[in-house]
Amino acid sequence: MLSSTGRPSTDASEDEVPGAGTGDDTGDDTGDDTGGGEESGLGPFESLEREVRLLIRRAQSSGTSIARRVHPELDASAYPLLAHIAERPGARGSDLATFFGVGRATVSRQLSRLAELGLVDRTVDPEDSRGQCITLTPDGVARLDRARSSRIAMLEGALATWETDEVGQLARLLNRYSADIVAWKQSSR
Repeated sequence: MLSSTGRPSTDASEDEVPGAGTGDDTGDDTGDDTGGGEESGLGPFESLEREVRLLIRRAQSSGTSIARRVHPELDASAYPLLAHIAERPGARGSDLATFFGVGRATVSRQLSRLAELGLVDRTVDPEDSRGQCITLTPDGVARLDRARSSRIAMLEGALATWETDEVGQLARLLNRYSADIVAWKQSSR
């Protein structure tokens, strides 16, 4: 989160659940976060669309904050890229572009910036000298770990009343949703 001076804010509000009463929920939503379904008159797919829309909006509003925790000059879109590289060391730029559904040029620019910030290393792919294998630097690993730990602590606090199996169920359903959306998009090409 940037302060009015343009510098990263150290305000404790960064640890709040994105969009939960922080005033950053702009757009066409009324602020009624009671969920969809029967009580709102929405069907299951309309309710899902609404919740995904709100989730995306809230994720966008917190993206800059989480990225700044990794590095003060990091773009919000780079945090998921770093996390993916951490989970798959040696990933190629073309694989990253495919995974995130963006162009190779976009990923190349982001990787160049991450390398400039000292967060990733790019080495020649031993299987194809035209490609590069991407890994996090030790500093990149440490910074990402701190940011991820902060985000996990936020989730633990926000979902403190949930049962552990409910959190696991949500994670499994979100994973399934994401995989099915990606598969559907690929089959629609």
